[in-house]
Parts: sequence; structure tokens; C-alpha cells
Amino acid sequence: MLSAADNAFLVTSESNTPMGEYLRCHWHPVALSEEVAEPDCPPIKVKVMGEELLLFRDTNGKTGLIDRYCAHRGADLFFGRNEECGMRCIYHGWKYDINGNCVEMPNIPKDAAYHGRMKIKSYPTQEFADMVWAYMGPPELQPALAPQLEVGLVPKSHRYVTKRLIECNWVHSMEGALDTAHFSFLHMPAPNFSKDDSTNIAADEKRIRWLRNDPAPRFQIIEHAVGFLIGGARNADPGDHYWRLTQYLLPTHSITPSAMPNETYYGYSWTPIDDYHCWMYVYAWNPDQAIPETERQKYIKGGYGQFAEMGPGYISIRNRSNNYLMSREEQKTVSFTGVRGIAEQDQMAQESQGYIVDRTKENLSPTDVGIIRFRKLILQEAKALLAGKPPASAHQAKEYCVRGGGAHTKASISLEHVMEERFGSITGKVEHENN
Repeated sequence: MLSAADNAFLVTSESNTPMGEYLRCHWHPVALSEEVAEPDCPPIKVKVMGEELLLFRDTNGKTGLIDRYCAHRGADLFFGRNEECGMRCIYHGWKYDINGNCVEMPNIPKDAAYHGRMKIKSYPTQEFADMVWAYMGPPELQPALAPQLEVGLVPKSHRYVTKRLIECNWVHSMEGALDTAHFSFLHMPAPNFSKDDSTNIAADEKRIRWLRNDPAPRFQIIEHAVGFLIGGARNADPGDHYWRLTQYLLPTHSITPSAMPNETYYGYSWTPIDDYHCWMYVYAWNPDQAIPETERQKYIKGGYGQFAEMGPGYISIRNRSNNYLMSREEQKTVSFTGVRGIAEQDQMAQESQGYIVDRTKENLSPTDVGIIRFRKLILQEAKALLAGKPPASAHQAKEYCVRGGGAHTKASISLEHVMEERFGSITGKVEHENN
């Protein structure tokens, strides 16, 4: 468990807080590229770590992330006109470019002292992996590149990227991804489930059996330049282990342990909206081939693997407001939870902990080793910045090209050997021609 002070330190993302300032030293996804798909298209409201901002794509196709409110009298630029490389306020026509410069002030005399000198807050952006990323930290610490996750290094046809709203603090949503022991319960079919029944469990029969039969995996950790790998071993068939290998990447990324050899990889990136909500960016990629249209359609329709069935506004149809459409009958006959979809089951469990978890009341177990290590590392990193040491990980973009996944091996094989066999390196880092 954590002290109340450390818990408060951990979960706060607003500016002028230690963790908020630490997070701002990294690039974060703030929207999907599809949300501002065309030059001069409608802008979108973006709230990031408590800041109300506006994202737009200008006439030249460049994205800009600026303050939502005009410097003149505070009118909301969301209602403005996106025209001729700038957002024009509907109130008095002041116009701002992607860097926040007020480039036109029609109601101000040209000889006025502040004509052409007004500027509103703006943040650098770049597009990578079909996401718009922003850097919100000190200019002198700005990294050149967003994290070079492999999903952004493969051809567009080889990936699928979306997002969904999570109604809780980003930290315990992240902790849910680092806790792979829960799969033995949360995502299981009901004990009396019939093969003839429909199911949303995205795992084969052997893996379900291994997960059900060994609910207490043994964990080991391998640290690397931008985070760590968590290896969880379960007893599989006699003399074998089923490994689930999860990546944590500073500060807000994770690669899932679900992909077996020749399967599609999955990952997440979290961006805090405020301390009580976050966006989870969810992506799939296949380094070897295009994602088949049949699989892509399953992602789009939701209820498949990491992808939820979505309603308008990137909000899961099964959500906090409707108790995730839980069915007590299905809980008896179909799934352990009575909630359809692995993604929705995760969301239910995480949001059920509250908007912010009181970690002083926890009673942790040996299967929580990944969560403990995550907390220790990110608190250590944020406290180091507070002491004047900027995070090195923010400037090691190429180190983020790593993989996680599953492996079925002899029980005698070490985690290091498993990683070498499965990914070609102990840490899961892969060499990519585009990196």
C-alpha cells in the first residue's frame, strides 16, 4: 500500500504539481488524427491534464494545439472559423495561428502598442501512429520525437488505432494493464459455460484452461532504458509454462501480454483528462502483414480482445452510467462477470475502484509485483525531476520499439531465455527499419 501523501503525489496531473510537471516532460497523444482529418475542418475541444485547449488542422494540413479562449475578451475559439491558416474568433475577428500567435486584430489600430504582439498559450504537436501528440513541458526540455512505438513504424495497413473514455484516474487504469493475474477470473467463461454458447472471450481453449487452473502466476521483472518487462509464468501442461509478458513504458504506455507467435500485437497509451478521467488510446499492429479486413471489422464493432463496442464520442456502450449492461443470467451461464467484452470487463473493474483509489487501504499480494514496481519507478522519476533531474526516458524515443506477448515453453527455461527466443532480445526491444 502507499501512504496518503504518496497516493496524492501519484494521481495528480495538473500543472504546478510534481507528477503533472513530470508527465509534461513527455509527449502524449491528445487526439486521433481522424478527429481533425482535413485541412480547415472543424476544431475539437481537448482537455489534457486539466487544461482546456483547442486542436485544429490549418489550411496547410498542420495541427495546432492552442488555448481555447481568445486573448481579447475570452470568447471560446471552438466556435471560431478555421480559415486561411488560423482560427478566427467569432466575436471580434482576432485570428490565431497554430503557434498561438494573434496574426490578425481587425478592431485594433495598427499603430497600437500591442498590435501583432498578442499570443495565447500553444503547445508543439506531431503526428505519429494515427495520433496527434503534444508536448506540454518546458521548451528547453522538449524531446525531438514522440515515443517510437512499433505501432507507428509499420505501414498504416498493418495497424488499427482508436481510443475510449475511461472514467477514473489514469493510474489505476494503467495498473489494471500491469496486473495480468486478474485474467484467471475477470475474463473467464462461467464455470458451466457450454462450447455451444456464444462468447466474447478472445483466447483459445488451451490458454483459458491454463489461466483458470493457475490463478497465482509467479512474476519476475527485467528493467530496461524506458521502463520494465513483467514476466508472469503459469503452470501449463505437465513440465511446461505459459508466460504472459507485459511491457511498461514510461510514463503512460503498456504493451499487452496477449499475442502468441504470429498473432497481432496490442498496446495502450493513457492521457489524463483530469484527475478523474482519462483517454485510453488502444492500438493493434502486425509487423509482418496487413491486418485483414475481417479482423479490422471486429475491432470496429467492438467486443473483441482489447476493443470495446463504442457509441458516439468514443464512449463505450457498456459504461459506468448503465452498469456496463451487466446480466446476472449471463454471469451464471456465459462469463465470470456477466459483462460482454474483455475491454469492458477491464473498464468495469477499474472504474469500480472509484475515481481515485485510496491505496492506503490496500492489502497487496505477491501477484502485485508489477504494480508495486510501477509505483516505485514513476514516483522516483517524478521526485528526481523535482530535485532538478529531468527524465532521460523522454529523450530515448527509439527505445520504445518493444514487444510483449505470450509464450509456451518448458518450465526449466529462464525468463531471459524466453525473451530471447520469443523476441530476439532480453528486454523485448526489436530493431525496425523505420526506427
